[in-house]
Amino acid sequence: MKRFLIFISLHLFLFLLVFVHQAHASDEEWTIDRFKGLSYARVSGEVTHGDSLNFFISTEDDCAKVYNNFTFYTYEKPGDIKQLIDKDIPIKMNGVDLTANVISVSPFLMGYRVSFSLGKFPTKEYIYFLKEFYDEFQKYEIEIVDGIDFKVAKYFDVPVNNWKLDKLVPSILEANKICKDINNLDS
Repeated sequence: MKRFLIFISLHLFLFLLVFVHQAHASDEEWTIDRFKGLSYARVSGEVTHGDSLNFFISTEDDCAKVYNNFTFYTYEKPGDIKQLIDKDIPIKMNGVDLTANVISVSPFLMGYRVSFSLGKFPTKEYIYFLKEFYDEFQKYEIEIVDGIDFKVAKYFDVPVNNWKLDKLVPSILEANKICKDINNLDS
């Protein structure tokens, strides 16, 4: 009987641990920091937690522009994955057809981390546009899709991720303030 109670107790403990981890993993946690002459705000993906959606603000642009990129991890190991660098890859953002430019491919864990650029935009206008876009769809999802001479399954085992952006505006405003503080220190 004692062994049975220990067995049940351990299973309940493990269940609670997994439950707490899952609840914590679904929280929208932003990392806001600086590195040399730029500040950034980053949030992790909900499908693949290691995939990040990044917003970089540079002192070189007087903190007036935001550079938006995202990463996807892939376990696929095609021999020619590096040929994707500098290519525009078809994506869907909340179902809208777009392209994203591959800026780097680097080995990571048992696969590769691929970084994509969505471009550089005026900070406040872009962030408020994204906020409205997110509010309208109640999601921010990027799916890498097939295109001309590009088959997503060859390069990506999980071609879709989504990010929570409920705290987008305050996070970017904080990163923008950090950028301005860097600028003031350099003056």
